[in-house]
Amino acid sequence: MNPSRLFILRPIATSLLMAAIMLAGTIAYHELPVSALPQVDYPTIQVLTFYPGAGPDVMASSVTAPLERQFGQMPGLKEMLSTSSFGSSVITLQFALELNLDVAEQEVQAAINAAATYLPRDLPNPPIYSKTNPADAPVVTLALTSDALPLTRVQDLADTRLAQKISQLPGVGLVTLSGGQKPAVRIQANPTALAAYDLGLEDLRTAVAQANVNQAKGNFEGATQAYTIDANDQLLSSDDYRSLVVAYRNGAPVRLSDVADVKDDAENVKQAAWMNDVPAVIMNIQRQPGANIIGVVDRIERLLPQLSTALPPSVKVTVLTDRTTTIRASVHDVEFSLLLTVALVVMVLFLFLRSASATIIPSVAVPLSIVGTFGVMYLLGYSLDNLSLMALTISTGFVVDDAIVMIENIARYIEDGEPPLKAALEGSAQIGFTIVSLTISLIAVLIPLLFMGDVVGRLFREFAVTLSVAILVSAIVSLTLTPMMSARLLRNRSEQGRFYRASEHVFRTVIDRYGASLGWVLERQTATLIVAAATVVGTILLYVLVPKGFFPVQDTGVILGVSAAPETISFPAMADRQRELARVILGDPAVQSLSSFIGVDGINTTANSGRVQINLKPLRERGVTASDVIRRLQPEVAAVQGITLFMQPVQDLTVEDRVSRTLYLYSIESPDPDELESWAPRLVEKLQGLPELRDVASDQQNGGLAASLAIDRDTASRLGITPQAIDDTLYDAFGQRQVSTIFTQLNQYHVVLEVKPGFQQSPDALKDLYVRASSGASVPLGSFTRLRATTAALAVNHQGQFPAVTLSFNLAPGVAL
Repeated sequence: MNPSRLFILRPIATSLLMAAIMLAGTIAYHELPVSALPQVDYPTIQVLTFYPGAGPDVMASSVTAPLERQFGQMPGLKEMLSTSSFGSSVITLQFALELNLDVAEQEVQAAINAAATYLPRDLPNPPIYSKTNPADAPVVTLALTSDALPLTRVQDLADTRLAQKISQLPGVGLVTLSGGQKPAVRIQANPTALAAYDLGLEDLRTAVAQANVNQAKGNFEGATQAYTIDANDQLLSSDDYRSLVVAYRNGAPVRLSDVADVKDDAENVKQAAWMNDVPAVIMNIQRQPGANIIGVVDRIERLLPQLSTALPPSVKVTVLTDRTTTIRASVHDVEFSLLLTVALVVMVLFLFLRSASATIIPSVAVPLSIVGTFGVMYLLGYSLDNLSLMALTISTGFVVDDAIVMIENIARYIEDGEPPLKAALEGSAQIGFTIVSLTISLIAVLIPLLFMGDVVGRLFREFAVTLSVAILVSAIVSLTLTPMMSARLLRNRSEQGRFYRASEHVFRTVIDRYGASLGWVLERQTATLIVAAATVVGTILLYVLVPKGFFPVQDTGVILGVSAAPETISFPAMADRQRELARVILGDPAVQSLSSFIGVDGINTTANSGRVQINLKPLRERGVTASDVIRRLQPEVAAVQGITLFMQPVQDLTVEDRVSRTLYLYSIESPDPDELESWAPRLVEKLQGLPELRDVASDQQNGGLAASLAIDRDTASRLGITPQAIDDTLYDAFGQRQVSTIFTQLNQYHVVLEVKPGFQQSPDALKDLYVRASSGASVPLGSFTRLRATTAALAVNHQGQFPAVTLSFNLAPGVAL
């Protein structure tokens, strides 16, 4: 049986079939998405809860723990991490690879609803979730600046006119605004003035909350006309609040301006962001796990000019980071390598076949096999990435083998005097089974890759399938198009051209010398076997000695920096040191720009940490890799006093679900927090002594300062003062408490209550606070409490609901994991 016979005898039908394959593959090529690597992201969801003023222990016990209890019951959950810090709870949920992200989203929403009854009653906003991996660097970073408008106004414009629209784009997982400049009305009370009027902070909070409402009021319905009832029940600006009457004393009104400063400011004044060294609002856009990076960025770039027209002319939008620049360049390089490989194969074939007509056959078969593979890749949902294109590049050698085997066998019959058509029929019949068996054996080699599990399996599955498809398409082309073209293009040696005849002597000489060298080797079989055995042993030794790792470090042109300052640092001091780091980094000739931000916002989980995203110049301009830039910057940033910066290149492949200071992490967990507190520092000390490791650090931060109030419950009870009243007073004074909400058609803004900044600088200010007793009298806080200075953790970390400490480290140069 000859599978090629039908195609040899019907050249027009064969040509149309190959043209259809070429057309389908060409269309598929232009429709295939482009990415750096196959999509192997774990389904990951991040849950954020903000409770301004709550300490890490309060967040861990009252917010994080109830949520973790519900999340821990979800099927398909692979890993759960949480960090509870001052005013913030961040829970990261990573699911099994085979679980659909939308299904995981439904499970998370149901778990949040189930936990709602256990959350604090005064939680300003319910937990919010986003389908994004916090360890995945933003695909686009924008900076918004203005010389004419305050940053609060800039952030409001970014929130209402940019962030909402960008969040709606397919593939966008999370849009965050860093810098904390959301507009708000801040009421800064004077405890001394309040005491003079026999008022407390709770009186102030109640008055403000009751004075600003936005509720339904009904309507009038007459016989012929209807009226909607409205009122000026909502206060919309700081001017409206200043004249608010809080109470009456001696028949005269006590207005809010008499006991507090009222101003328009930011909702959270303990956050800041910079573009280079200029205060700015930083917009970080992250993709959903599994979304194509280039597709997401292309949609953002198409929408951004339209959205920018809605901004005032004084607001400047700057693109600081675009992750697709290096991805497009790397894919373009691989595409060029593929074309160069095909060209080299065709050139080598011409040199050895020495016939233009014979060279045309594999020159058509090789591109056709590769283009045909694009069609199957499109049907399978694959992308044009470095691994799939590498598979096609490798397949070029296999693809041309099938065509050469078929051509050589048909040429042999022609050399024996057979007409080309008969030679094609007999030669294809004889070699057809060989091509089929060769194809099956090559695909069988790739089968183990198809059954590899987890991320590595997902990563190489696309590679294996693409290579298998290319080999299979090549076999089909070699059994159809190649024999058909051979029957019409191959000629007898006597009919060959001038180049063939001129080079015949050279080929004869090469063959003769090969025969002589082969004879020499066969005469020394023992020595040959010894060399072969030595080669096997050397290969094994080299395998053992060669450094090993999961994935090579990429140079994406972006460096992520995580800054860490002493645990007792204040916000102004942290801002100064963060800006000093930025000035040092910008002095490096390889750095193009950077974005930087500090403050607890769900990305930074503690007040003593910050982020720096460094954008490098194109590689051809800087001339050094990102890793070299990091090594060059390390001694310079180390000279900045009071802060440490950990840097690592941003990678396209992210399998972790937490942001790390370094490339490698090691976690330890225990149900006993005291045991962790005892052993984690010892382990860090031992690791720091290993010469193979660098930048050893721990996320355990137990050295923060704390002012602990010991309540004399007997005295407080006698005075009619409850712990609830004490907590409310402290929260009103020092927690940036959101006491009311201003509703508009575009957004909602909070009214924030606190004491004046002068009363927030040290625990001594507690003596100026008064708590309302059941008798109505204001009682000094110090009369029934004792203040004790102590230490506290800045963050409480959990892994799988248990306390955990994560150690991070890098490897020394030349050391493999």
